[in-house]
Amino acid sequence: MPLSSRLSAGALALGLATAAQAEPVALEVLYNLPGFTRFHQPLAEAFMERNPDIRIEFRAPAVAYNEGHQQILRSAVTGGLPDVYFSGYMLLGDLVATLAPRGQIASLQPFLEAEPAGWAAENYAPSMLSLGQIGGEQWGLPVNASSPIMYVNADLVRQAGGDPEAMPDTWPELLDLAVRINGLGDSIAGIGYDVSGWPDDWLWQAMILQQGGQMTDPVTGQVAFDNELGLKALTYIRDFVSEAGQPVLDWDQSRQQFGAGLTGIIFSTPAHVQTVEELVGDRFELVTDTFPLDDKEAGGVPTGGNAAVILSEDAGKRAAAWSYLKWVTSPEAQDMIVRITGYLPTNVRATGEDYLAPYYAEHPNTETAARQAGRARPYLGYPGGDSVRIWRAQAEIIARVQRGELSPEDGLAELAAATGSMMN
Repeated sequence: MPLSSRLSAGALALGLATAAQAEPVALEVLYNLPGFTRFHQPLAEAFMERNPDIRIEFRAPAVAYNEGHQQILRSAVTGGLPDVYFSGYMLLGDLVATLAPRGQIASLQPFLEAEPAGWAAENYAPSMLSLGQIGGEQWGLPVNASSPIMYVNADLVRQAGGDPEAMPDTWPELLDLAVRINGLGDSIAGIGYDVSGWPDDWLWQAMILQQGGQMTDPVTGQVAFDNELGLKALTYIRDFVSEAGQPVLDWDQSRQQFGAGLTGIIFSTPAHVQTVEELVGDRFELVTDTFPLDDKEAGGVPTGGNAAVILSEDAGKRAAAWSYLKWVTSPEAQDMIVRITGYLPTNVRATGEDYLAPYYAEHPNTETAARQAGRARPYLGYPGGDSVRIWRAQAEIIARVQRGELSPEDGLAELAAATGSMMN
């Protein structure tokens, strides 16, 4: 081959190598809930502008957390896992237990420890980081976070002698107020705590965690609410109906009744703030408040939502994925997510003047979720990965307690037995 040809060939090879090196790292990303495209897409575009060497490629979102979880578990066997996945908190334990032994999920502990000293504390409260921890190890970074808040008909509270700006922060006091609201008229319910009509066990877990309890024993893995905490929770749930006039409804029916001015207090996700405000209109003054805690020291609220995890086994992609995880949990990203969803921010800096503070000043009902960020507790599923079936059985038992067909004592015995038989 002539020298000129050899030089040309060499130049071509060098050019191809340079082009290959310049080719951006492509990350396949799967998230749940198609509605979340509203923030995932613009955040990915902003990330790629800042990181032109990384390309985000979304798979079609799963319709819900359980469906996404099953999709991941199938892919773990058949191949084709995404590089990044947004796992529901309640399913994260099962995800880690399945994928970690195979090396198909990356611990985030080394990534956190490689950041500058104090970086993690500057961005995440310990309670928030705990949402992505399994066995004390960091496996995910919290992206969306939602804990139950109180929606209050301020007019009815005032008529009952209460102060909507200083709502009771323990359940006995709140029950007393709800009874007084119920006494305002035959068609007025004092409270709507729609535990058995909720799609999952979020509100049931809340009544245990707010007392400082747990759903399962971390050592034995057995039911941990078969005690005075479980009994008190079921007693409250029965008293809401028998003493405060709560009808046994599903969450949507209850929300409609509240919007019509027929219920004093309901509990729901902060993501419903805008919907409830539209339902209420100008019928009455609406305020929101934090979830009451009987145990102010150890109590907390189960925090739903999702954590971003890294499933790629490639070192280069894992590094790129870590940059993406930091971005979606950054104050800039959380500012966008909170404004779109109403959830509470997972980055402590996101509530600052440069981000959400002005928004919260204009939308005080949305700020409530952020005010209970320090009360966040992991929303975990049951060992064995059968949490959906367990909740179906639990919900029926709890509904029977609400209706008075079972005493709280008998209901607790059935709950514990049914839960224990389906675990592991």
